[in-house]
Amino acid sequence: MSTLGRNELLDAMGAESPNERLYVTPLLDTDQQVDRGAIDLRLGTEFLLLKRVRRPGIEPRNLQKTDLDEMHERLVVPFGDELWLHPRHFVLAATLEYLGLPANMSASVVGRSSWGRMVLLVATAVFVHPGFRGCLTLELVNEGDAPICLSPGMRIAQLVVDKHDEPTELAPNQKKKYLAPVRPQPSRLWAEHSELQRLGDLGDELRSRLG
Repeated sequence: MSTLGRNELLDAMGAESPNERLYVTPLLDTDQQVDRGAIDLRLGTEFLLLKRVRRPGIEPRNLQKTDLDEMHERLVVPFGDELWLHPRHFVLAATLEYLGLPANMSASVVGRSSWGRMVLLVATAVFVHPGFRGCLTLELVNEGDAPICLSPGMRIAQLVVDKHDEPTELAPNQKKKYLAPVRPQPSRLWAEHSELQRLGDLGDELRSRLG
């Protein structure tokens, strides 16, 4: 596996075969956004804000999709407007760019140093799987002591792309959890109920054996 530099990134985005092409669109300024080892990604116009709800907390084993919908407020911020992220507050955002990775490439999302020095954490779930299609959801957290102004279109994160020796496909019974999103997506922990139930059953079985 090797990390792609600027020329390799440009070659990958211009590949003739659709199955080998790296899609990053719209790329508003190629010279500015494609750096020596990463592609700068811009902030989109939609956000998901966490709301206060009458619940004692979050219990993944009992979580339903409707619960997560209730916990979020969707906000559209047009270009030229702004969203102020206050200290210790969290918001889900999406990249302006729609990405498409071929089966032999994966990527990592990292925050730009300019934002890190303002104590803005940009991505807490950083790995992008081979074959991903869609806009990336970003988890933004203000860890500083002053509000931070966010404006759609600003360069917010970097995409570091790795090329694998062989294409990587999903396992036969494996399904994509986040399929071609074009806006911020809330957690889908509710889709893991069966796995959590199996763990609970395993715990019950072990306790019965131990007496």
